[in-house]
Amino acid sequence: MTNKTLQIHIQSDSIPWEQISDGIRRKILGHDSDLMMVVVEFKKGSAASVHKHPHRQVSYIEAGSFEVQVGNEKKILKKKDCFFIPPNIEHGVIALEDGCVIDVFSPAREDFFLSKS
Repeated sequence: MTNKTLQIHIQSDSIPWEQISDGIRRKILGHDSDLMMVVVEFKKGSAASVHKHPHRQVSYIEAGSFEVQVGNEKKILKKKDCFFIPPNIEHGVIALEDGCVIDVFSPAREDFFLSKS
């Protein structure tokens, strides 16, 4: 993950989108080994299926609305809302309309870089 020189000023337009699945794409923005920011765009009806990981995560809904599941609790969240996921807690989202989420992880998700290999 640290093969590149640490970038301080990041211009989103210079980073290509990575297609994650049908209707979901992401860009990995600022990161080092301890912290990572990722922008994720969803088409209406697409879902990040329920999963868990050892990273802390906080997600800010930049656009759209989502059904958000954290643990056993589901809520409808919309633009300007956010949610926090402690380590190893199951979570997932369903896009109720086209939308965008900004995810921040600690530590960084090294597995995101492996998917690009």
